[in-house]
Amino acid sequence: MSKIRQEFTVPFKYYVEFTERLFMPENPVFKQTVSPTSDSITPKVLFVFDGGMADHHPGLMEQIRSYSSAAGSFEIVETPVVIPGGEQAKNRPEYVQKILDAIEAADLDRHSYVTVIGGGAVTDTAGYAAAIAHRGIRLIRVPSTVLAQNDAAVGVKNGVNAYGKKNFLGTFAPPHAVLNDATFLTTLNDRQWRSGISEAVKVALIKDKDFFEELCKNAAALNMRDMEAMKSLVYRCAELHLEHISTSGDPFERGSSRPLDFGHWVAHKLEQLTDYRVLHGEAVAIGITLDVIYSNLLGYITVEDRDRVIQLFQDCGFTLYEPELESALDQPEKKESILHGLQEFREHLGGELTIMLLDRIGKGIEVHEVNLKLYREAIKQLRNIEKEVVNPE
Repeated sequence: MSKIRQEFTVPFKYYVEFTERLFMPENPVFKQTVSPTSDSITPKVLFVFDGGMADHHPGLMEQIRSYSSAAGSFEIVETPVVIPGGEQAKNRPEYVQKILDAIEAADLDRHSYVTVIGGGAVTDTAGYAAAIAHRGIRLIRVPSTVLAQNDAAVGVKNGVNAYGKKNFLGTFAPPHAVLNDATFLTTLNDRQWRSGISEAVKVALIKDKDFFEELCKNAAALNMRDMEAMKSLVYRCAELHLEHISTSGDPFERGSSRPLDFGHWVAHKLEQLTDYRVLHGEAVAIGITLDVIYSNLLGYITVEDRDRVIQLFQDCGFTLYEPELESALDQPEKKESILHGLQEFREHLGGELTIMLLDRIGKGIEVHEVNLKLYREAIKQLRNIEKEVVNPE
């Protein structure tokens, strides 16, 4: 027997830039991002729009046309692809096909760009389509929601839902660039604005106690839509996210450890059980709170730290309980049980079950076994906490 060993490394580099009014003539960021790779090639750019974002920015494509004309260094595909925002973008395969059809019709190649402007579900969907066309067309993400700017759009993953499971189809494909334009955040409704805060709480709890303290200090301002407080949150959250990807030693998640999915085994399942009535960030807030209560029941964190986390979410305006949490709670083998989410989470990662809990504020701890009785108690406590908020004495 004989074998040939093959081993190589490929460096990846991309920038997450923070700007405002991206497509105003005086802003050079987008023009510099799509600068030609040679004098003989004028790159083409196909735009994919989140339908909700497009409704709030009706003159955006005309602004992009004017910007492109003034720049003179890239060619835009005249008609953008528009797909619905929210989880339906990831649930229905025809939207991936619509983007692929546009890529083929416009003769895009690996020197071209797909630029997606929208929330996390739309950037995920467009990223997946760009990654599988020609084995990879350059992707520029212009996230338009808090959750996308600080978490969903800054990493290396793309995915869509299939077989009733979150992100069953997907790729690891780093973007060419991420351009965070704070202007887009001004048109978000209150739920969308608030939703992305949970991802910042997540990364602060497991990685940065000082960031957690800052979030507690700014909670009221964030709830009142203070833009400077939100800009600070988005920047630090994105920074910690990128730091984890570059230093964890597992950027493409080949192992079983996924610390940035703290609270997400609950969140993904709760989204399914509510037919996505609950937004992803709202579900993450509930998932984190449940895992924090469970961490306390196991003796990892104090009651005081547990209550500080709960208070932060409440000060930011989150609802922390949904009745679907108690569906088939004593029958975890049933798909309608929130506890079945543990099995689905393990299957998605592969290998042994690995979930992140809280050892103390600023430091997570991974566990590979769970006590279902204690999780039921945690859900009961969560319900009672929410009752106290809704019906104070």
